[in-house]
Amino acid sequence: MAEDLSPMMQNYLTTKEQYKDCILFYRLGDFYEMFFEDAILASRELEITLTGRACGASEKAPMCGVPHHAVDTYISRLIAKGYKVAICEQLEDPKLTKGIVKRDVIRVVTPGTVFETNMLEEKKNNYIMSIYKDGLYYGLAICDISTGDFYATQIQLKENNFEKLLDEYVRFSPAEIVVNEAMGSSLKELEKMKDRLNSFVSQRQDSSFNDDRDMLLKLYTIVDNDEKEKSDLSELELASKAVNGLLNYFTETQKIKLEHINRIKFYEVQKYMALDINARRSLEITERMRDKSKKGTLIWVLDKTSTSMGGRLIRRWLNDPLLDIKDICKRHEAVRRIKR
Repeated sequence: MAEDLSPMMQNYLTTKEQYKDCILFYRLGDFYEMFFEDAILASRELEITLTGRACGASEKAPMCGVPHHAVDTYISRLIAKGYKVAICEQLEDPKLTKGIVKRDVIRVVTPGTVFETNMLEEKKNNYIMSIYKDGLYYGLAICDISTGDFYATQIQLKENNFEKLLDEYVRFSPAEIVVNEAMGSSLKELEKMKDRLNSFVSQRQDSSFNDDRDMLLKLYTIVDNDEKEKSDLSELELASKAVNGLLNYFTETQKIKLEHINRIKFYEVQKYMALDINARRSLEITERMRDKSKKGTLIWVLDKTSTSMGGRLIRRWLNDPLLDIKDICKRHEAVRRIKR
């Protein structure tokens, strides 16, 4: 029974109850410890020793732990396997505290909210995508939390809306998707998406996808396809709901406002050439079909960039072929000027 457990273990279970879908890293001194089912799971996935700890019950609680100075390494391994990790820190100095040390979760790390450079591929964006479904139409918001790049659009075509969603999904290849209730219950659509990529799926209530467009205009710089600042989002309801859903997810998981995310680009889906997953694989733009390596691909030939930012930009350009001749000419002119 819970009342038979030690005060520390009761505190652990109370915190764990709030983060049932996460592996809870519970700070105890110089280690982050995991208990019960989390410990069994983490010991298997991380290949670390499973032990036990006296907890007040007749049997010891399964336990495993990792040193705090190496925690990023272990978290990155769990994230790569598709798990979420809640980091519960000590908020008081144990030496100055009598009784139970106050602890709380300071951050939830998910596949799409990683921003530590040592946990990411240097020249590749780590996107998270929000999908708001309303009938046959969709609102999309896409962000790389490590760089602050933020895009939004909506799909309201006469036909083939889901097919266009698949094109955008493959184009950004998000590590995680955040979906509203309607999208979360569209099992056939999610299954088709998983057949193309295996993104981690987080479903949230529709209330998270609010339609506060005035707040977006007040707090963020909003631009269009041509980088011109927008002052009206009246015709972008679905995209705005997707944006707010993603921003609320960031607040929920990161526990702070991400100040570096201050600009959102609303783009039109018709701006870029549609390439499905099979075309991208056959063209070997960023990885080879046979072994998924980079050597021998188009980006391997063309990427002469010296910085991570440049590497991400050329990858995005190759993945997103332009359709408008004026935009293409502008890009060519920019490259010509740089090569002078």
